[in-house]
Amino acid sequence: MSITWTKKDLLSLYDLDAAEIKLILDTAAEFKKVSERRVKKVPALRGKTVVNLFVEPSTRTRTSFELAEQRLSADIININAASSSLKKGETLLDTVKNIEALQVDIVVMRHSAAGAHNFLAPRLSCGIVNAGDGSHSHPTQALLDIFTIIEKKGGVEGLNVTILGDILHSRVARSNIWGLLKLGAKVTLGGPSTLVPKEFEKLGIRVCDNLEEAVSDADVVNLLRIQHERQKTSFFPSTSEYANIFGLNEKTIKYVKKDAMIMHPGPINRGIELASSIADGPRSVILEQVTNGLAVRMAVLYLVAGSLDKAPS
Repeated sequence: MSITWTKKDLLSLYDLDAAEIKLILDTAAEFKKVSERRVKKVPALRGKTVVNLFVEPSTRTRTSFELAEQRLSADIININAASSSLKKGETLLDTVKNIEALQVDIVVMRHSAAGAHNFLAPRLSCGIVNAGDGSHSHPTQALLDIFTIIEKKGGVEGLNVTILGDILHSRVARSNIWGLLKLGAKVTLGGPSTLVPKEFEKLGIRVCDNLEEAVSDADVVNLLRIQHERQKTSFFPSTSEYANIFGLNEKTIKYVKKDAMIMHPGPINRGIELASSIADGPRSVILEQVTNGLAVRMAVLYLVAGSLDKAPS
């Protein structure tokens, strides 16, 4: 049964059902073919204006979105929060409403406040795409992770996927959890008990504070960095102790199945959660995740723009 995208925004994977997630992934597969052509641009967003408003620092996500917009032939405006009216005390809503008044079509936003996008979306007629909000959600990262898993493993349903590291502060973990569960994967969360809330067990997720137990049956291991910028207190004695107990390195990789994929959303803290030899090794798909992120973001922008065209005037 075919499905049509009807949402004007992409806020989180919590809001989507399995069919909507699959639609994005199927659309991304078509856009990946575009990036493999000699001429990599298509006119899908010609005449559309996309504003990139990143109120929190970003390299990979911002670059990926901007390149996706260029590949789709959109007009692009980049706003640096440090030099915007937000610095003068203007509210986020006023800032974005003024942007919208310029007849823009989509605002791609990253913000440090969890729920910022959910607050804005119903108050705006332009599309809002969440490029990360606090510790809450990062839907396009989860979509590109799942896209990569499907590409490498042929599907998601029934796979054992372990997410290892700072779950408590990770929007990537939360988004991956919702997407993976909706597509039928079995999810394990691993890390120090202070960083892996037991509440996740209510969702049917296995929670482990032992590295070997967490990764031994995993088909996919997705490692997360320790997010010191979101921690208001220390959750373990030292990074060296974390690396020794929960890091994936030459010693602990023996716990992981030989055909298991190693993933990381970046940036990597090399030598802490992941040794360079593994990050750059044959099991790693980290750079392929980056490549797939472009196709996923092209798909999201295309679908959101299409729903805006169908909205009643």
